[in-house]
Amino acid sequence: MSAPARTFTVRHVQLLRALFAAIAALMITFSTDHSAVVGFAVFGGFVAMSAVALVLGAWLAVPAGSRWPYILLAVVDLLAGFFSSVPGWRTETMFFIVVIVWAAASGLVELLAGLRARRTDPAAKDAITVGVLGLVLALILLVIPVNYALSYTVEGAGALTLTGIILAVGMVGGYTAIVAVFLAIAGFSPRRSETVGDQGTKDAVTEDATSASVESGGAA
Repeated sequence: MSAPARTFTVRHVQLLRALFAAIAALMITFSTDHSAVVGFAVFGGFVAMSAVALVLGAWLAVPAGSRWPYILLAVVDLLAGFFSSVPGWRTETMFFIVVIVWAAASGLVELLAGLRARRTDPAAKDAITVGVLGLVLALILLVIPVNYALSYTVEGAGALTLTGIILAVGMVGGYTAIVAVFLAIAGFSPRRSETVGDQGTKDAVTEDATSASVESGGAA
């Protein structure tokens, strides 16, 4: 007897993560304040809700032997969410540290999990892509100086200053936007295994019909 179909699948985990990433991207995009406080608030909410989706995925969507990536990613997200929630730590330097460590750790976990499962799990390539995106975010933030400041003038707006924290929060917004689009596409795309299964069913039906036709012809 085959195992019952799961009502909550990897596809649902991807769609939930896409939703939370999209919310974070929209909040950063439409916010005029890209300070460390606002950045931490949005980032903290994003990783906390992502952890919830990953815990649900580990519990409901995958078998026991495949749960370790979800659990590790949830732990990393929860730790990042904790550090983001401490008011005294919401400084520009801490924002860079927390996001860089989170992006590198979660990206590495997701990349390694995808590489290990790439021959057996249709969703492995999605994990590889998201893992690479996380590592790229960590590298970009490492390049941006924390104390960077560029003063410039815009006609009609006056003197403005582009700072390192503005760039960093903006990069997080860009990352979440890309992840949201990618995971949404992955979540709504048909799985290769499902296609193969459907084709196998069609082949079996065709073979049965052919056999029945041959038998009836021989009986005649």
